[in-house]
Amino acid sequence: MPEVFAPIEAGSIPPSPLDSSPRRLSWGKLVQRLADFSTNDSSIVSGSNTGSRSDLSDSGSDVSSDLCPSDDDLFFDPMEELILKEVVDLIARSLREAKDSDCALRCTKLLIPEKLLEHIGQELLHLAASEPCGLRGALIDLCVEQATTCESIAQLSVDPYLVPTFQLTLVLRLESGGLWPKIQGLFSSKSPSTPVLRQALKLSTGFRVIKKKLYSSEGLLIEEC
Repeated sequence: MPEVFAPIEAGSIPPSPLDSSPRRLSWGKLVQRLADFSTNDSSIVSGSNTGSRSDLSDSGSDVSSDLCPSDDDLFFDPMEELILKEVVDLIARSLREAKDSDCALRCTKLLIPEKLLEHIGQELLHLAASEPCGLRGALIDLCVEQATTCESIAQLSVDPYLVPTFQLTLVLRLESGGLWPKIQGLFSSKSPSTPVLRQALKLSTGFRVIKKKLYSSEGLLIEEC
């Protein structure tokens, strides 16, 4: 019987095992895909690490920020703060002693607002910040303004062993407004032998400070506080 061969179409001929070009092309694409995958993977890892660092930073646990001092720490001087406290206490003590002398503060009771002493301390630090010796180089003149006169109470040298570099004149005022002038008679002495002028006085929280540099020819600096 004669063998019958089915017709074979040209497109259905299987590729020859010797023709490996399609296989080489497939391997090339596979290598390219592996390379792309490796690159993407490293980007993901890098992004996650960056996110971790940013999370730490947002949560406030950044070590570098904890170690860096703030501006307030850089300019804070514990010794200057200690000197300031002693100066303010000396000013208050000088004012209380003045009430027993023949001056504008002569009275049986002198009321010094705590807010006044606080403002004086802040102003002293502010004016001494630009001085070469700080507050230690200050020479302070205490004065009280009453009506049209200004009377000197005391002169204080912060450091008597140091030549002063600047002079401060503190002009304090007596309370003249509000309810105080109407009730201050209640604090007057009831003794007949006590002069009428020896009555209770109260200092105002406002004052004037005049600064003069003693080592230069700069003009006076006047501040109303």
